[in-house]
Amino acid sequence: MKEIQRLLDSDPASPHIPLMIEMQDGTMADEHNEPEATKLTKTKQKWAAEGKFLTGKITRPETDRLPPGQHLVQNWPVLDLGQQPVISALQWRLDIRGEVENPLTFNWDKFQALPQSKLTTDIHCVTTWSRYDNEWTGVTTRELLDQVHPKAEADAVMLTSYDGYTTNLLLSDFAVEDAMLVTHWQGEPLTAEHGGPMRLVVPHLYFWKSAKWLTRIEFTRQDRPGFWEKNGYHMRGDPWAEERYSED
Repeated sequence: MKEIQRLLDSDPASPHIPLMIEMQDGTMADEHNEPEATKLTKTKQKWAAEGKFLTGKITRPETDRLPPGQHLVQNWPVLDLGQQPVISALQWRLDIRGEVENPLTFNWDKFQALPQSKLTTDIHCVTTWSRYDNEWTGVTTRELLDQVHPKAEADAVMLTSYDGYTTNLLLSDFAVEDAMLVTHWQGEPLTAEHGGPMRLVVPHLYFWKSAKWLTRIEFTRQDRPGFWEKNGYHMRGDPWAEERYSED
């Protein structure tokens, strides 16, 4: 571990080196290994097979702030795959690769040096809860795109988290005005249980698309399924169209 850290510190722009990350229960996890199946995974697979929570309604955010089948909460529920990585600022890296003109690897200081923005958005979880008026601070995805310059061939992104979780987005969804790589919520640093030190927030899609503990963004020519998309969930995830589950 010390040798890996020495290599990273000697060249902050060097290619991302996989780390064994300590989880909150004291176990170690390889960020590149797909998460193991858990009780939650199996339950949500069952929901997808049954079409649970579907109302059959289609609305639009311009007329209906709350998507169909959703209910409001005041707290922020914690949902993950059963493990929460503990990532220090010294360990943290964000690797940008794939179909870009300027591949980059950010350490924490370099990421914090990017222009910072503040946004207030709603969030909508596929498990039917929604929370209004979340205040975020971080780096907009448009700022990141200005840094890496996606190639004309790029059509999608694959997101990878420190716990091995993956999810996909069309480039057009990743690049919306209010999508952000966030480090603060309601003025406070993002906690580990909510994806800190940094997570993605894409408020116009179901929240499983907003990857916690983000460590890699790969720009791709084709939209490929991530973890939940391989387990019965929709490739895009528009809450107002109730794109909860796969159409296959």
